[in-house]
Amino acid sequence: MDYLASMYIDNELNLEEKIRFVDRIQSDPPFFQDTRELLLQEKLICIAPDTSMIPEHPPRAAAFSGWLIKFLKPVIFATGGFALAGLLLFVFATNPVNPISFNRFVIYEPAASQIELVGSFTDWKRTAMMPIGNSGYWELHLELPFGEHRFAYILDGSKQITDPTLPVREKDDFGGENSILTVVKPI
Repeated sequence: MDYLASMYIDNELNLEEKIRFVDRIQSDPPFFQDTRELLLQEKLICIAPDTSMIPEHPPRAAAFSGWLIKFLKPVIFATGGFALAGLLLFVFATNPVNPISFNRFVIYEPAASQIELVGSFTDWKRTAMMPIGNSGYWELHLELPFGEHRFAYILDGSKQITDPTLPVREKDDFGGENSILTVVKPI
């Protein structure tokens, strides 16, 4: 199909383009035939369908089937509800959503004005710890998944130290050390 014929059928040509279209039809018999066939197809598309065979009102269901539907609806909804409740109970009873442990990180650094925690469980992003009054202790409560985690404390924005209460440590790739915390599932 030629682009010009399509534009003509869709009435998207300006006056100059219409003149070129008429000139082309006059000089090119196959183009004339193709364009005429497209126009006839367009005419068929635009004809309104015969709706004389469609009834004004849909037929009504028999009285028996209406009574049956009224009776079965609550039974179907109740069965579906019980099935959904059973499925949810099975899913949540057999698979814990996120096995986690609640951990409290505490460090005694009375000279520090700011302490942050970084670790594998924070994607190594700094998380601020809160001072416990004026006692010199700092704390942070976090939910951790079970498993092994590496972390360190950052004092006053630059000094990295390990947790003095954890003996297991490892060197990191930047010349510092990280503490290793293993969170185990309770029995």
